[in-house]
Amino acid sequence: MAAHFKIGELVWGKMGKYPPWPGKIVKPPKDMKKPKGKPCYFVKFFGTEDHAWIKVDQLKPFQPHKEDMVKANKSKRFLQALDAVEEFINKKKAAASGETAKRGKKEEQKEDKNVTPKKSPAGKKVPEALTTTAIGPAAIIKRTPSGSASSFHAAPPPSTLQAACAGMPLASVQAADTTAANGNITPIDKRIGFLGLGLMGCGMVQNLLKTGHNVTVWSRTASKCDIFVQDGAYLGRTPAEVVSCCDITLACIADPAAAKDLVLGPSGVLQGIRPGKCYVDMSTVDPETAVDISEAVTLRGGRYLEAPVSGNKRLSEDGGLLVLAAGDRALYDECNSCFQAICRRAFYLGEVGSAARMALVVNMILGSFMTSLAEGFSLAQRCGLSQQTLLDVLSLGPIGSSLVEQKGLGILQGDYEPNSSLKHVQKDLRLAIAMGDMLHQQTPVAAAANEMFKKAKSLDQSENDMAAVYRVYE
Repeated sequence: MAAHFKIGELVWGKMGKYPPWPGKIVKPPKDMKKPKGKPCYFVKFFGTEDHAWIKVDQLKPFQPHKEDMVKANKSKRFLQALDAVEEFINKKKAAASGETAKRGKKEEQKEDKNVTPKKSPAGKKVPEALTTTAIGPAAIIKRTPSGSASSFHAAPPPSTLQAACAGMPLASVQAADTTAANGNITPIDKRIGFLGLGLMGCGMVQNLLKTGHNVTVWSRTASKCDIFVQDGAYLGRTPAEVVSCCDITLACIADPAAAKDLVLGPSGVLQGIRPGKCYVDMSTVDPETAVDISEAVTLRGGRYLEAPVSGNKRLSEDGGLLVLAAGDRALYDECNSCFQAICRRAFYLGEVGSAARMALVVNMILGSFMTSLAEGFSLAQRCGLSQQTLLDVLSLGPIGSSLVEQKGLGILQGDYEPNSSLKHVQKDLRLAIAMGDMLHQQTPVAAAANEMFKKAKSLDQSENDMAAVYRVYE
């Protein structure tokens, strides 16, 4: 039999693969429709200002399970959430005591009135000690860890997004004849948010601005936003603020852990999601992470599309990426002008998780090929052959491509300026191998390549281009 919870009751709520978290059953907003299927309750979580529909089988009463939960989770953020719960309980008790004292005083006054029918002096105020103050949940659970690596940057208030939202002109998009590298693009008349200005993100944002899109940017490194603000972008102080003020928010983040933290962390994406808000995650993550993020967004009434990109820094700047998308098909269609601006072709692959799988397979092949290329150049040198001649032969042969030419030239010149970051390729190799393990699929070539990339990382090559895997053979 399903458990029954009341409004205001403290619970442990579990969402996806994330650990149980302390929360409180609250009344949902009118526009927050209950999802179909199993019975669920609307929960507001302590310490994160987050809220979501949680299925009843993922809820447990707070007090009976507190000891077990505390033993299982010792993270700083979790302990801060527990502090918020205790603060809430204490204030609730204090408020109840105040009300009891107030009722007792009234009873005494009533008895005094029966015994001594004298009236109180006119205009006499109620003593302050009898005045109770309402306890607002937001005031209790607003706890953002300071000094932690995962804390989001808060930019200075002047000229930030809050002020811009009210008067942000949707008509500021350029005319239909806007010309970009990919042809004529008519930008969508919606506000576009972009989170993450890393190796790939910068080029994508630049192309969105060039094609007349109304863009709001945010980055953990605030200074990265400056050049785009100068080019006409708006500045968001937090991911939640960007999502709240934009119609469609794109994100391109380094790895699964960072992608989750961006969504679920303090002032994260989830806190800005309302019914109708759209979130497009262009990060390369594992399928399980994509599904978890999708569930978190859709439980809040938002719409979700995973859309990892295939390419490199140069292609992101040239608008030549490939987009691999899955999830909300209607949202995929709505993002058409954005995809036109940043890529040469977009593929829709079906349900959430499919795009992550495709991206990992593509990057597994890329990493394995790069290792083989580096190994070949090293062997040629050991044989006394000209590496330049090898590059010429490869470029004119059946595997000739821009990839072979660029990476081969990088090896010859010892130029490893990052175009495809070595650490990110290694991350994708690792995730692809793990995916193969889950499916009982052998990936021995990728496993060997992964070991070489791990060795390159130990040689301080993480921030260099993936061609720096050649350093392992030197």
